[in-house]
Amino acid sequence: MYIDKTTGASIVQSYQKQMQVSKVEKTKPLQKEDQLQISNQAKQMFEKTTEVDIERQEKINTLKAQVQAGEYQVNGEKVAGKVFEFWFGQ
Repeated sequence: MYIDKTTGASIVQSYQKQMQVSKVEKTKPLQKEDQLQISNQAKQMFEKTTEVDIERQEKINTLKAQVQAGEYQVNGEKVAGKVFEFWFGQ
């Protein structure tokens, strides 16, 4: 019986040959820049919201001034009616 002797050097050489094969560099895919497009309808909605915010802020400022001056009067019956509507849906 004959056993083939493989030397450690031959194993290392075969490994080195595999490592010498040039690696294929991975190319990164081209990335597109992000873009944002806002429709005309969305622009109109934003403008309307801005107008409402200005009106609302004016009302808030008026109420604040009344509260600070002690002129703001709360109608208890009206508040109770709204609370009742909210909780009992009538």
